[in-house]
This record gives sequence, C-alpha cells and structure tokens, in this order.
Amino acid sequence: MENYTDFFNRYVIGMIQMLTGLYFYRRFLQKRERVSVYLLSAAIGCAVVQAAPVGSIAQYLIYTLLLVIIGIFVCRADWKSVILYAVLTVEIMQLSFGIVNSLSGIVQPKLSYAHQHTSAVLSVLLGVVALVTAIVCYGVVCRYFLYHETVEKQYLFMILVPILMIFFMDEYIGSIIYGNITVTNAGGVIVKANDYQMLVIQLFGMASLFCLMFAYKKLLQNFQLRTELSLLEQEESSLNQYVEEAKTRYEKTQSFRHDIKNHMTVVKDLLRNGDPEEALAYIGDLAEMTEALSFPCSTGNPVVDILLGNKLGIAKSTGIDVDCSLILPYPCPVRDIDFGIILSNALDNAVHACRDVSGGAEKYIRMSGRLQGDFILLEVENSFQGKGRAAKGTGLSNIRAVAEKYQGAMSIKTQGNSFLLSVLLVIPRHTESIPRQIG
Repeated sequence: MENYTDFFNRYVIGMIQMLTGLYFYRRFLQKRERVSVYLLSAAIGCAVVQAAPVGSIAQYLIYTLLLVIIGIFVCRADWKSVILYAVLTVEIMQLSFGIVNSLSGIVQPKLSYAHQHTSAVLSVLLGVVALVTAIVCYGVVCRYFLYHETVEKQYLFMILVPILMIFFMDEYIGSIIYGNITVTNAGGVIVKANDYQMLVIQLFGMASLFCLMFAYKKLLQNFQLRTELSLLEQEESSLNQYVEEAKTRYEKTQSFRHDIKNHMTVVKDLLRNGDPEEALAYIGDLAEMTEALSFPCSTGNPVVDILLGNKLGIAKSTGIDVDCSLILPYPCPVRDIDFGIILSNALDNAVHACRDVSGGAEKYIRMSGRLQGDFILLEVENSFQGKGRAAKGTGLSNIRAVAEKYQGAMSIKTQGNSFLLSVLLVIPRHTESIPRQIG
C-alpha cells in the first residue's frame, strides 16, 4: 500500500501539480496555448523534476527554469514577466505544500499506530489539500495582484528580489529545522518536534508574500498617479500656452481688421493717382502682414495649428529648416490636449537636438502625420548628433503614456545623424470610450 501511495503522490499528484502551475502561469502571462502543448510540457516537466531528490531546492530551481523556458519559447512572453511569474508560481506551490507537509508532520505521529490504510489515505488527502491550497492562492493572485501594465518597467526587481529571498530563506530554515534537530519516541519512530515552528514560519512566509505583492501594487499605483500628475501639469502648461498664443493672434487680427479700411483707401488713392507700381508694392506689404497672421502648418485642427505655429516659429528663428505635412481629422476622438502633449514634447526634443548639432551639419525638423483606417501615425524626424542613442526623459515618457492611453505605441529610431520618433494612436469605431474633445 505504501508503494502505491508513494507512486500516487510523486507522479499523479506531481503531474496534476505541474498542470496546475502551468495553467495559472499561462493566466499570469495572459497567454493561451493548445491543451496538447500543456500536457506535453507538464509530462516533460514532471519527468525532469522527479529526477531531482524529493523536496530538495534543486527541484524548485529546475521547476522555475522549466517555466522560464516555456514562457519565453512557447508562450513568447516578455522575459521580465516570465521571470517574475515563474518565481511566483513556484514559490506559491512551494509554500502551499510546505504548509501541508508541516501539518502532516504534526498529525502523522499521532496516527502511527493506526491502520496502514488510514495512514495511506491521509497521505493522499494531504497531497490534495496542498494542491487546493495552491489553487486558492493562485486565484487570489489572478484576481488582485497581476501587473500586466507595469511589470515590463524598471520596478521588476523591487518585487522579484524579496520573493527570491522568501524562497531561499524558507528552504534554508527548513533544512536547519528538519536536518539538524530530530527526536524519536519510545517505539523508535522519528518525531519531527519542530513541525509547529516550521508551520508558523511557512504561514508567515505565505502572508509575507501576499503583503509584499499588495505593497508593490500600491507602489505601482503611486508611480502611475505621479505619471498622471505629470501629464496634468503639462496639460495645464499647454493650455496656458494656447491661451497666450490665441490672445496674441487675436490682438494682431483685431489690429489688422481695424486698419484694413485705411489700407484699402491708400491702395485706391495710389491707383487713382496713376501709380500702380506703388499700389502693387503696398499690396505686397499687406500680403506679408496677412502671412504673419496665418499658421505655418495647417493641419485641419485649430488647436494643433496654434501649437505648431509657436513651436515651428521658434525652430525657424534658430535657423532650423522645417517641413510639415501633418493632416489631422477634426473633430477627432483623440483629445486636443493629448495631441498637444505628443507634439509639444516631440518638437521641444527636436529643437533641442538640432541646437546640439555642430560642424555645419544640416539642421532640420520634418513632421508628418496621416490617418490610416482606425489609426493615426505621427512621425517627427530631426537631425541628431549622438552615438546612436537618445536619452529617455520625461518628455518621451509622457508621449508614451498618451500613446498607451489610446491603445497605441511609441517607438524611436536613430540612424546616423537622424532621429525618428513614431507615435501610433488607435481611433476606436465607437468613440464613446474616448474622452470628449476639448478645444
């Protein structure tokens, strides 16, 4: 009977354990694979893991490595997510079985004189209880502690390192308690007198794991709020800039409208007096005045026109060659202020990069944008002097945040002395999900 129980716990429960871990690991990564892939992976994993000594740290390390390999080469997930969720999957399984094993160590000595079948059934039930405990913990993680939007950022090691610390400390303490201190009863049966201590340690380990994930989630929410605050501050700055630019253009327009009658009178008098050349020269001066009131780039969006008028005017005044072929839909589900954040940061970075160009090299900014189906593609290319890399500051972070807000993406590319920023925005067919237009 004991041989059957050992076979059941090692291979049947082991196979179910492997399948359970793979299933929730896939949910953590938000990936889907065919059932045959999971069965094959679980069978291979179970065979490899069982080759290691039972209960040794080597088993857990092999299990973690297998999950990492499956996550990268089978699920094709991001390596940072793969490492985090592989360690988390193994750690939860380790603590769940450790807790139940400690309970088993407490209960089994009291049943040492019971019928052999009772002890065997109890051993099987404890294996099932451990598996159910792991499933419950996995479910809690799936519901409350996944980090799909933030795990790819630089904060990964803030949670990975403490989880690894819990993992190795649990193994170290277990080896000390179970490896060095054992006693036997009058019948010569080994009694693990420290099972109570180990049970408390493992319970605190599981609690620490969830407290760590809760604290990390709150920390990420704080980082997200800081990003949103930065965007709001830039929105306020952009709005103030729009207002000032609009006031300036309004005053110039009012002044021109006030003087237009006088200008027309002058032209008429010149024509009546037979001086057409003077009249043409005067009309040329008026054309220059009207040109100053027009926008250097007409996108179809009045708010964006005001922004570009200011930014491109600054670029031209510093000797930068500017070319703009940007056409935007209006009205558009993308908020004007979000267009402003993208374009103002992109142009500020472009102007700054052009100013750093030396040696008589060409200084230019080329801006383009077009609507393609449900997508808007914005591109800003500028001359660039560097070693093939560009600094990723707050400006690019804000651009990326806006792109992600519209389920899009941002990419940068440097080639020689050219820097290209591309921003893709998704325009949904049902625009109710996007905030209403401002401006």
